[in-house]
Amino acid sequence: MKKVLVTYITHSGTTRDVAEAIAEEIAKTGFEAQVMELGAVKNTNDFDAVVLGAPMIIGWHRNALKYLKSHKAELVTKPLALFLTAMSLTESPKPKMPGIDLHTDQKLVVPPQKPGHIGFKESFTTLKHYLTPVLKAAPTSLKALAFFGGRLDMYRLKWYDALFVMLVVGAKPGEKRNWPDIRAWGASLPALLKLDE
Repeated sequence: MKKVLVTYITHSGTTRDVAEAIAEEIAKTGFEAQVMELGAVKNTNDFDAVVLGAPMIIGWHRNALKYLKSHKAELVTKPLALFLTAMSLTESPKPKMPGIDLHTDQKLVVPPQKPGHIGFKESFTTLKHYLTPVLKAAPTSLKALAFFGGRLDMYRLKWYDALFVMLVVGAKPGEKRNWPDIRAWGASLPALLKLDE
């Protein structure tokens, strides 16, 4: 039976909960899925595919980006999927990403306040802003990428992260996870990662 590592970084448990739901759906399709915090991952040798998730706080979590860069040679040998949790995603053109399936939770996407114009604060929550460093760090084995709503609790953030989120991004505390959407993406991963081949 093929094994999938579903690994994550979390501040308050939100991304862990998403990772667990994704792993449950992968397991329902007949594959083994193991959930592990990224800091506990020694290597991915025992896995046929990797799914990595992390929150967006002043960009995608820096430890997720570091992991992609420092383990590129290892990760390039197996199919990879990434997921990002965020509190807002401004409607913007999808970047060209040949060979990569991009999924966005449509309940997360909001139009710009001024039609046809993305404002300063909104520019921090566009696909281009979020994806540029992620795609630069990711190995060529990246097959799927998803954006999901997260949960924001200001009391769990470092003061400078909370300040950025409130003043620059303008995100409001609350719950934005769309469980049916998260679970549907998890169930689609074996096909997207070509685990049947």
